[in-house]
Amino acid sequence: MKRSAEGFWLADAGPVEASAALDADVRADVVVIGGGYLGMWTAWQLQALGAEVVLLEAGVCGHGPSGRNGGFVNGLWEYVGELESLFGRSAALAVADAAAASVDAIGAWCEAEGVDAHYVRAPFLEVAAAPGQLGAWDASVAAVRAVGCGEEAVVVDAAGARAVCDAPGFLGGVLWPTAATVHPARLALGVRARLLEVGVRVHEHSRVSGVEDGAGGVVARVVAGGVVRAGAGVLAINSASAGVAPLRRALSVASSHVVATEPVPEVLEALGWTGGEGIGDCRTLLHYFRTTRDGRVVFGWGGGRMGYGARRRAVLDVDPGVQDATARDLVALLPALRGVQLTHAWGGPIDVSPVHLPWFGSFKSLHYGFGFTGNGVGPSHLGGQVLADLARGVSSELTALPIVGGLPPARFPPEPARFAGGSAIRAALARRDEAAAAGRRADPLTAAVAALPRLLGLHLPR
Repeated sequence: MKRSAEGFWLADAGPVEASAALDADVRADVVVIGGGYLGMWTAWQLQALGAEVVLLEAGVCGHGPSGRNGGFVNGLWEYVGELESLFGRSAALAVADAAAASVDAIGAWCEAEGVDAHYVRAPFLEVAAAPGQLGAWDASVAAVRAVGCGEEAVVVDAAGARAVCDAPGFLGGVLWPTAATVHPARLALGVRARLLEVGVRVHEHSRVSGVEDGAGGVVARVVAGGVVRAGAGVLAINSASAGVAPLRRALSVASSHVVATEPVPEVLEALGWTGGEGIGDCRTLLHYFRTTRDGRVVFGWGGGRMGYGARRRAVLDVDPGVQDATARDLVALLPALRGVQLTHAWGGPIDVSPVHLPWFGSFKSLHYGFGFTGNGVGPSHLGGQVLADLARGVSSELTALPIVGGLPPARFPPEPARFAGGSAIRAALARRDEAAAAGRRADPLTAAVAALPRLLGLHLPR
């Protein structure tokens, strides 16, 4: 099993030649900092509207979390209850509708632009894989039905869940129809290629050392000596947002890790898992899994380690202990894969806002987005539209969404309390998940520690 930060998806997509680093003083309408999905979708929207864009990426576009995630293209319907409690019913529906539109828009973009990102429109199955997980979806389903959109959540019994994937431990679940899967690296590199073709000035290996944000514009300075002066700027830097002073307590960082099997199409056929559905169990630190075009299973677990501020700890990318635990869980949930070779293991940081929702806002002429919880393939497309409007100073239905403007209505504690407390809570969550999977109650101390985030109105990354 090859362990690396890049993993299967980027290896499968193949190498690309990096664009030239910025070493000159240039001007643009908008400078976009960050070459993941959010930054690239923002640049795509802006250039389509006639703006002159410079995009700066510290590494190579698409080679961070955007090229390494599970490739689940989900909306936000499962968060309608939380959205309604925070913002009211009409605003909750507006957010959910906008996020849902991006699920189909990504597929339409791939078709229109000739990008083969292995897009498959198929429902996502949230499944109970232990008796204690049964009904974990009840509140989410009730909220969707209460707003008149019951078709967006289809509850199934054990037979219905096993019709998707005939795993013996599947006890029931809920299908979220507005969903898809993609090959995340092929999508990210496809957007990168189209940006270069349409003339967006993309500079890679151009780490930004400082940004000056004023009412009259933005100045971004690159380590190699280049400077971009622009009327507006966009920060699309994922977990590195935790290093931006005004945002430090508005997000938390932890890792998630993934393994991939060798191609096993005959096993998938026997399981009946041939429709391209993504699946996630109901643990707090959930397992998430899906198939690939060549018949592999990609299986991840959100049980990685806490990050410390914006520091890039190597263990967030490669963590053999967590990866080996993920491999064991793969066989426990899908015993038909026992003995199958695992070819790749990888990981990466995820950024989460205190309300578990993506968030967008502005300082002066600099605009930002963060908080995708490892589920950013769909919402980052929406975010690109939001940030394009903010950067142009345009008020729109998207900029009026309640997840746009200011900071989330909660805060994480500062470091080092966030790291220490978060690490203890994540360990307790993992123990509680294991106890539930074994059909027993967690001990009182574990249960008390695991309950702290909800009591404080916070959501830890998972």
